[in-house]
Formats: sequence, C-alpha cells, structure tokens
Amino acid sequence: MKQTVLVLGSGPIRIGQGIEFDYSCVHCVWSLRKMGYRAIIINNNPETVSTDFDTGDGLYFEPVTLEDVQDVIAHENPIGVVCQFGGQTAINLAEGLSKEGVQVLGTSPKAIAMAEDREQFEALLEGLGIRRPNGKAVRSLAEAREAAAEIGYPVLVRPSFVLGGRAMEIVFSESQLQNFYQEAEDANPGQPVLVDQYLLGKEAEVDVISDGVDTLVPGIMEHIERAGIHSGDSMAVYPPISLSPEIQAEMVLSAAKIARALGVHGLMNIQFVIVDNVPYVLEVNPRASRTVPYLSKVTGVNMVDLATRCMMGQNLKDLGFGSGLWSPKAGLIGETELAEGNWTPPEVGFFAIKAPVFSFQKLAKVEPSLGPEMKSTGEILGMDRTFEGALYKAMIGSGIHFKGDGLVCLTVKNGDKERALEIAQGLKASGHSIAATPGTAKYLIENGIECEILRKIQNGSPSILEAIMSGRISLMINTPSLNETAESEAARIRRACIETGVPCVTSIDTAVALIRALDVFSDPTKADCLRLEEYIGN
Repeated sequence: MKQTVLVLGSGPIRIGQGIEFDYSCVHCVWSLRKMGYRAIIINNNPETVSTDFDTGDGLYFEPVTLEDVQDVIAHENPIGVVCQFGGQTAINLAEGLSKEGVQVLGTSPKAIAMAEDREQFEALLEGLGIRRPNGKAVRSLAEAREAAAEIGYPVLVRPSFVLGGRAMEIVFSESQLQNFYQEAEDANPGQPVLVDQYLLGKEAEVDVISDGVDTLVPGIMEHIERAGIHSGDSMAVYPPISLSPEIQAEMVLSAAKIARALGVHGLMNIQFVIVDNVPYVLEVNPRASRTVPYLSKVTGVNMVDLATRCMMGQNLKDLGFGSGLWSPKAGLIGETELAEGNWTPPEVGFFAIKAPVFSFQKLAKVEPSLGPEMKSTGEILGMDRTFEGALYKAMIGSGIHFKGDGLVCLTVKNGDKERALEIAQGLKASGHSIAATPGTAKYLIENGIECEILRKIQNGSPSILEAIMSGRISLMINTPSLNETAESEAARIRRACIETGVPCVTSIDTAVALIRALDVFSDPTKADCLRLEEYIGN
C-alpha cells in the first residue's frame, strides 16, 4: 500500500498570494505521484488546478487552517505534511503542526522559525559573516521610536509573518512612525514589528533548491525598480543586466551558506539589495516564492520537482546537479569556481522579463502608486533576444498600451527631476510631445526641453485633470511625493488615469526602462519573437 503525503495549498487567492503557489503545489503532487506516493491536497479555492478532481489522489476542499488540517491528518494518517509550496498561509502552519507531533517534510519548523524570527535570523547572518541592513524587532511604539532613532531615518517598518508586504511602509520621520505603527502591529497581533534600515539600491533575488548540503541557484533576477517597491510589484529581468560577476558570485555563495546553516531541504527565496556594489540580504523566505514558475520556464530547471525530491531525501548530485549557479547554456558553475572568481557570467542568448499585472480598474479604492506593500494581482513574462524587446512584450502583456500619439505628461517629486530630464530627452528623441506640471516643467525648460505646462487641479484651466479626461494624455509618469497636499492631488490624477485607460507609471525606474523600449513600441517588428524551445529544449 502506498504511503500518503499531504500537500497544503494556499487557500483563497488574494493580493500577495495567488496561482503561482497553485503551480508549485500541483507540480509537487505530480512529483510525489511519480515517486510512488499517494499525494493528497487540502485547499479551498475552486479556481485552482490543485482543486481539480484528478490532480492528486485525494482532495479535501477545506480551509487551510491548523484545525482543519489536523482533522484531515487524523483521517488520512499521512507520513508527513508539505508546507513549503502553499505560500505564507501554509508555511505559517508548520510550527503548530510540529507541536502536535506531525512530521513536516523538508525544511524543519525550527529552521523556518530561524529564518522568519528577526533575532534568530540576525544571529545566523552574523555568525556566517553575511551583510544585512541594521534592524530590530520591537513590541511597542516606544521601542520603535528608540530603534528608528538608533538606526536613522528613513526606516522600513513592517509586521512579522505576513504575506505580500501587508502593512509595510517606508517611514521618514517620528510623526509618520507614530501614525503608522499601530497598523503594522494590528496586521499580525502578538508578533513583533520589524524596524529596518532602509537602503536605496538595486534589488535582486535568487530562488534556491537545497538538499541540505548542495545548493542549486537556477538563476539570478535583477529588479528594474530600486528598493522600496515590493518584489511582487517590480519588474525583474533574467539574466541580470548590471550585476558584476563578483556580486553574482557573492549572492550565490551567501545563498549556499544560509541554506546549509538552516538545513534547507527544498526551496528557499532570498532577496538582496545592492548598495555601492555591496550585496545585503534583505530577507529569506524558506518556501517557494511567486517567481518559481517564471524561473523554471526560462532556465529549463523543474524547480518544484527537484525541491520535492530533495524534500523526500534525494540529493542534487544524484539528480544530475550540484552546488552553484545554473545556466541553460553553460550548465553548472560550481561553488569553487565562483569563490575563486575565475568565471564570467554565461551568455544565455535571450532576456526574460517578469512584469506585474494590476487590477486597479476593478479595485476602485486602491491607491495605484507603488511601494513596499504589494498591489499586483498577477504577472506576465516577456521574452526576446534583446532587453528592449523583452521589455516591450512584458509591458504590452501587463496592460501598458502606449498609443504613441498624444502628450506624455511628467509630474514627479523633486528627487526624481534629474531622471525625469533623462526621460524627457529620450521622449523628444523619439518624436513625442511632452507636457508637465509647473514644477517639473520649470526644471525641464531650464534644461532645454520644450513642454506644455498643465496647471494643477486647483489652479484652473488648462489643468492636468482636464487633459486626462479629454483624451489628450497618452502616458502619465507620476511619482509619489511626501507632501500631503501634493499627494492628495496626485491620487486624483492617478485615479483619473485608471478610469480613462491612460497608462500611469508611478516608479521613476519603470519609466526609464519604458523609454528604452519606446523604439520597439514604435516598431513592433523589432521585437524578435522567439520560442523557449530554441534555448532550453522543453
């Protein structure tokens, strides 16, 4: 008789946790069945593949809660439970299940707690000699004030053990901290609030497969937006376009150290911020991430299958891999080679860009500007032999339909005006007409860029709101400000864009990337349509 394994799904789809975890759960079940186990699922979302009647050997359409999972375990008596493929909902049950005597397969609940508990995590990184931003876990507003004063503003404030960056905020002052702290504490009562140094730099991440000894990194993804935008809302490119071999090597070696120290068996995601060519570990998620399907497709590595086999006791070397960085063309670059520094990043032959998809038209009260709290409801993959072509496809797929005529309007905060000039120069070179609000327009005109000045809403016609509603604007570039009065107007502008179908970009980094793709926007035949099979054969 086959041994039974119970796989925990992610429950209802919500912002921060969706069908990407359904993908991981389904592939895990398929792998378990191939290995000869009876694989059953508990999940309660009718829109997922994991709840199709023929995906597993058994389906329990029940909430993914400790009480309901225990009822299923009592009935089925599985040899163990898989928590690492169902997102934060599933992984949060690992400790409770372990306390009840249930075997949690793969990474142990103790290791999961070590990665997610701030004090244990910082002690781990300290012992390994791995850099991370300064931070503290606090349990009161007074402690938060003290920590922020010691670390120095701005700080990133967030609750523990939540998904999608919920109730996360970049805080610039003590008054802002006082206003926001209770929201962070209420997001997960009983757990500490994290106050971290906010480092503005490039973000990058790796998804890791480990068998407890060897650690395989199928690829490194570089975020197009700088730190401060949630990873689920940022665009990411594979392979990296601006990370040096030394940075890439340090990231992979840090991942290997962390995986061994935690005793990871299965998947793990690590997010880095790179400041002055130095990578810092932002966070470690000892579970599958939302980028697993994306990275599996573009590298040809079936990450969930490998992770499931490692979770069940097999090792990477026997599965044809080892420890290091994987490339579809070059194969494995081993840890020794990476540590010695005698390598160059392999030519992959294509670029793949993950872009977020938003549902702001359906979510009427959601503020569309991007920040540390996730707002996207899906993602799209753009692929091409050129970075610009991949970016073009990703943006079109994600819903940014740039008409090419009409005004491109820029209204940006003071810190973004220099890059706005770069954007305006690119737009002018491509033959586009530019409009701007008075402050941005003044800066552009002083630097030789002609543009139409659109008044603020309260200052009469011709106002920026009138231009949007009349269809004169084809693209809006609007970056949020800390000024409450300016933000109140900006929110009305962004909402008007959503209601009229005008693409609205709220990250200056996204806007700069968009300009790089404008040449392809104007001539789609320049995007070189290719198939994955040309490179990875599956």
